Amino acid sequence: MEQSPLYIRVHPQDNVAIVVNDGGLPEGATFADGLVLRERVPQGHKVALTDLAEGDEVIRYNVVIGYALKNLPKGSWINEHVIRMPSPPGLEGLPIATVKPPEMPPLEGFTFEGYRNADGTVGSRNILAITTTVQCVADVVQHAVARIKSELLPRFPNVDDVVSLGHTYGCGVAIDAPDAMVPIRTVRNISLNPNFGGEVMMVSLGCEKLQPERLMPPGTIPIATTAADDVADIGDSGADANGDVVVLQDEEHVGFQSMIESIMKMAEHHLRRLNNRRRETCPASDLVIGVQCGGSDAFSGLTANPAVGFATDLLVRAGATVMFSEVTEVRDGVDQLTSRAANPDVAAAIIREMQWYDDYLKRGSADRSANTTPGNKKGGLSNIVEKAMGSIIKSGNSAISGVLSPGEKVRQKGLIYAATPASDFICGTLQVAAGINLHVFTTGRGTPYSLAEVPVIKVATRSDLARRWHDLMDINAGTIATGESSIEDVGWELFRLMLEVASGRKQTCAEKLKLHNALVLFNPAPVT
Repeated sequence: MEQSPLYIRVHPQDNVAIVVNDGGLPEGATFADGLVLRERVPQGHKVALTDLAEGDEVIRYNVVIGYALKNLPKGSWINEHVIRMPSPPGLEGLPIATVKPPEMPPLEGFTFEGYRNADGTVGSRNILAITTTVQCVADVVQHAVARIKSELLPRFPNVDDVVSLGHTYGCGVAIDAPDAMVPIRTVRNISLNPNFGGEVMMVSLGCEKLQPERLMPPGTIPIATTAADDVADIGDSGADANGDVVVLQDEEHVGFQSMIESIMKMAEHHLRRLNNRRRETCPASDLVIGVQCGGSDAFSGLTANPAVGFATDLLVRAGATVMFSEVTEVRDGVDQLTSRAANPDVAAAIIREMQWYDDYLKRGSADRSANTTPGNKKGGLSNIVEKAMGSIIKSGNSAISGVLSPGEKVRQKGLIYAATPASDFICGTLQVAAGINLHVFTTGRGTPYSLAEVPVIKVATRSDLARRWHDLMDINAGTIATGESSIEDVGWELFRLMLEVASGRKQTCAEKLKLHNALVLFNPAPVT
């Protein structure tokens, strides 16, 4: 049955709305309220609800997303070519901790089956991760991982996977530059992700600038679980004080195969300990969720991201930790963030991260307008202002209780703003370093994005995408646009799926297909 022309207006003050119909609508299409399209408008793109004169404000989300570059009669197609983007909001005079979210009762009784670690964190998976100190060893480690998976892993059925934490850092860089702390602590904290059970092993070349003792200073590695399920320091189990390390340039390595054998021998030791771990019932408060969007379209802020925001509020009510990120995708709504800060110190930290990133972009002769992609615009997002309004919604309505700088590890509960670039790969990498045990990723254009280190639940913004990519999307939020489901319905569906995936009772689509992206570090420091 052919769908009648349908649009969605987010706020009563908006003077544009989004075309919902698959494939868009032709010139002359007439909506139930009598609005007639003056030209063809693609799905997800904006239509003028009133006559707009040159210079008039274009309003969506009750926010000025641009100014008309020419007269635009009612029913016109509003896209990036016909509006001018506003200047970014300043970082002075912002509202500070002025919004007090309504008191919501705690959400109790929800649990999942996780792997409890000695440092108090909980893993959703039981994975052996092999850290690399420098890119030079990446292929050697990948070769060893392939051998470990085929020859050793079958002997340890309680271990889910073996992953190489490869990256392109470690040498040829200004290792003592102030901003070098970002990639270094990122690699360190990725190695300590809850899904790795406190088992740290490293592969080093030997001559690189990022030496193992610099990456993992004494005392960095938490107490690990022994085969007897008691606790002991890693040093007590025959390992190095800063973790087990294989150095490829050591004289003991005569030929390539001896390097592989050393890595496999060390891996077997860690696999044996990981294999003795068992899932146990944990409260939902032990979840640490990262939320992110990529391949966004105009429906991201209407369907998937609001549903994620609803689930975010559920998680916060359950005592869990949720982090949202992507500086350029919240920068235009900084006033929304500072007003929701739990206290002035949190607001000041938000402003600090925004200013740091403004300065970083300025050094590269760029600004936040560089964010939007051709796919974003094809999906109806005219500029970064519009994109940001739809991105922030993922954070829900809870107070922001903390802020992380890039590469830092989360150490508190509640809603956290983790400052990261908006790049899918870099943001995901930094959230893994922050300590997530589960990741939620919304997409409108579609992406096979995933992570080897944590399960990634992907939420489609449109039913058409969910149908076409039926084996890549875990949840279809497109039903919200057509009225088949509510934001609350999909939010609860996502919340319950998180518990199932975290428990290992369900695998995400990407896990089944063994799809994952490479880790990509954020390195704002100079390269020599």
